[in-house]
Amino acid sequence: MSHYKDLKKITTNTLIEMKHSGEKISMLTSYDYTFAQIVDDAGIDVILVGDSASNVMAGHISTLPITLDQMIYHAQSVVRAVNRALVVCDLPFGSYQGDSKNALISSIRIMKEAEAHAIKLEGGVEVVESVKRILSAGIPVMGHLGLTPQSIFKFGTYSVRAKDKKEAEKLIHDAKLLEEAGCFAIVLEKIPAELAAEVAEMLSIPVIGIGAGSKVDGQVLVLHDMLGMTKEFNPRFLRRYLNLKEEITKAVGKYVEDVKTLDFPNSSEQY
Repeated sequence: MSHYKDLKKITTNTLIEMKHSGEKISMLTSYDYTFAQIVDDAGIDVILVGDSASNVMAGHISTLPITLDQMIYHAQSVVRAVNRALVVCDLPFGSYQGDSKNALISSIRIMKEAEAHAIKLEGGVEVVESVKRILSAGIPVMGHLGLTPQSIFKFGTYSVRAKDKKEAEKLIHDAKLLEEAGCFAIVLEKIPAELAAEVAEMLSIPVIGIGAGSKVDGQVLVLHDMLGMTKEFNPRFLRRYLNLKEEITKAVGKYVEDVKTLDFPNSSEQY
């Protein structure tokens, strides 16, 4: 589908235009050059260099261990591959919480060293000073509310957020706050579909959902999950579009067999 090469680059402004024209926004994660090139060529609107790299690339059980240097490495690899998509990079845990100066320094490093197009951070009222400070340097910010995986030890569980009235009210308040501070979009993770629809309706900036129903402005999934490369993760919101784990296992198994039985390389595969 290389005709996407001819289309103009997606910007933060494009996403806001998409919301107002009713066109849904597609977003996936990528962490390396090869996958990012494929995802971009296939026509994705936004690529998130997610701190989920901590899980799917490095094998950690949470997103907390990944460092800013590691996030920059992943973002550099992705940016080199991309022609069309907007590339957003997560600020990792510890690089912005509780210190707006540190948040700005971390964001500047991502923009300078990786040449990403925007950053994403988690939280509402707690991070609003950081959001304003990052934006004052001309760096676009995407917010993230609902289930915020960097706060997993505070929540104690990855279950659905904002089911009770108090938490739902805080989420609505936080979403408005992030929009007022100047965020160009917000991710809502694992919250009731009805609440997500209400927030999307209320805001003039795009709301991207993951486990937040269909009445938001776009959707995001982790690439390795939707390709069926990971098997242990089975939330209700995940649709697997391929079963790559099985395909790759078969291919590797066949290669091993062919090497052992001297079938590979054959006479036409040598010099």
